[in-house]
Amino acid sequence: MLKWLSRTVTHDNPAQLEQAFRWLYSFVRPQKKSILGLLLLSMCASLLVLLQPWLTKMLIDDGLLAKDYSALVTIAIGMIFVGIFSTALSGVNRYLHTGLSGRILFALRNDLYQHLQGLSPLFYGRQRIGDLISRLDGDVAQIQRFAVDSLFSAVSSILGLVGAAVMMLLLSWKLSLLVLIMIPLEVLWLRWMRQKVEVQTRRLRERSADISSFLVETLPAMKFIQSVGQEPRERKRLEGLNQEYLGDLLKLQVTEFFTQAIPNTLTSMTRASAFLIGGYWVIEGQWQLGSLIAFSTYLGMAVGPVNSLLGLYVAVQRMSVSLGRVNELRLHQPDVSASASLQADLPAGFGELRISGLDFAYPGRQEKVFDQAELYIPGGSKVALSGTSGVGKSTLVDLIHRHFEPAGGEILLDGQPVNSIAPALLRTQVAVVSQDIVLFRASLKENIRYAAPSASDDEVEQAARAAQLNGLIEHLPQGLDSELGERGQQLSGGQRQRIAIARAILQKPRLLILDEATAAVDEQTEAEVIAAVDHLFSQQTRILISHRASTLLGVDQHYQVEGGKLKPVAVSELTVE
Repeated sequence: MLKWLSRTVTHDNPAQLEQAFRWLYSFVRPQKKSILGLLLLSMCASLLVLLQPWLTKMLIDDGLLAKDYSALVTIAIGMIFVGIFSTALSGVNRYLHTGLSGRILFALRNDLYQHLQGLSPLFYGRQRIGDLISRLDGDVAQIQRFAVDSLFSAVSSILGLVGAAVMMLLLSWKLSLLVLIMIPLEVLWLRWMRQKVEVQTRRLRERSADISSFLVETLPAMKFIQSVGQEPRERKRLEGLNQEYLGDLLKLQVTEFFTQAIPNTLTSMTRASAFLIGGYWVIEGQWQLGSLIAFSTYLGMAVGPVNSLLGLYVAVQRMSVSLGRVNELRLHQPDVSASASLQADLPAGFGELRISGLDFAYPGRQEKVFDQAELYIPGGSKVALSGTSGVGKSTLVDLIHRHFEPAGGEILLDGQPVNSIAPALLRTQVAVVSQDIVLFRASLKENIRYAAPSASDDEVEQAARAAQLNGLIEHLPQGLDSELGERGQQLSGGQRQRIAIARAILQKPRLLILDEATAAVDEQTEAEVIAAVDHLFSQQTRILISHRASTLLGVDQHYQVEGGKLKPVAVSELTVE
């Protein structure tokens, strides 16, 4: 089936598409028991649907036209019971189907999100967040609808088509030939329309991603937009994006209309022909009225599944657009290994850091950021790291944190190569406090506890006090339980830095890196923050990265990043960059 699907859709790389289908159905297979149960319920529901027209035929021919009142009552009661049972079965089926759809949808989304968690900062620097959200939300939902809804729709349509065809043959094999004329014409039409649907669907998905990206970009920056008086400009941009989306949506609607209009017209012509021929037979006494009505009903029931199955052909094209967009994300591989064979524990240490022969260049760039760089920091030291903007200071932090793998050389933490340590373990031992502090829409307590979820309330409170958050806690209406709001924008720079330090205290790292952590605060607040760090992390290694000379005072060592090297500098020569 997977090979048939990969051949059915239009794609530049069929092998990649088949692989994507395998990924999709790896989430469907674990639900096979639930799927089998729902298929059995669907079969029962289809049989009940097929029974209704036959009961109508019996009601007319054996009850009304035969003037048999007792038969009329019996058949009517039977129709009532069939209707009640069919309604109850439909409710159970819908409930179970919703649960199955939800489980598969969330499994798909969780797997893709987990994959994205392993990708490097370089990947996110090149992607539009709105586009990622569109793929995680809209495209994954489209894939799930095909994987589950289309499966049951196809099975139900096949059962309905076979059942209706059998009933029509029992009633009149001659009139049944009308369906055989109609189906080839519909198939030819839909094959011609499929590429138009696929192209326009992909374009509409991209327009939706453009709007999502615009909102993600501008809403957090609304204060800045207001401050420079550019609200009309952004409204005009949004209006332009909306018009582009609407234009492509209308084009897709027109295409889908004609895709379905021709089959529907053929269906109407077929039913009209059946009534003309069958009606003539009834007038001539060659057929019964109930049989004509039942045949017409079964014809409608046969046409519906035929259209659904042919519509499934178009649905495959639309779904392949979403699957292709999601697969584009899955083809991005993590830059670092998270193999289960990596070390899951580390011996005790105070953050000794040794770098030897370090080589690194960003993918796609020839210029090296580091070229045979060397560095040694004893455990428990306080070290300054300086250099001009863009020279590689933050890149060094990313390499220590294993967001990237060096092309050559070695980085050792307390004697252990960092590429032999599981990334999750390494990052608990190396805490980074940067200028951009990430805060979530949660309580102050939960924000502090984010890096150490198992910390108790008492431990959180002690960390907050140690980080000198007393004033903030007393100022907030509910103390540590107060909500900080979106990204904690109402907090000052110093308060945000102290929250980050409280996180690091709970994390209990052996190496603490302050990467321009105090750039947004005044010198007095900076001095308080650095003093708190020195007091709380006196036994751990501290690396201070800054352009301010005041930040780097009182260090044991000073290194300058320059020309791909880590050059030792006398502490007395410390100057502002």
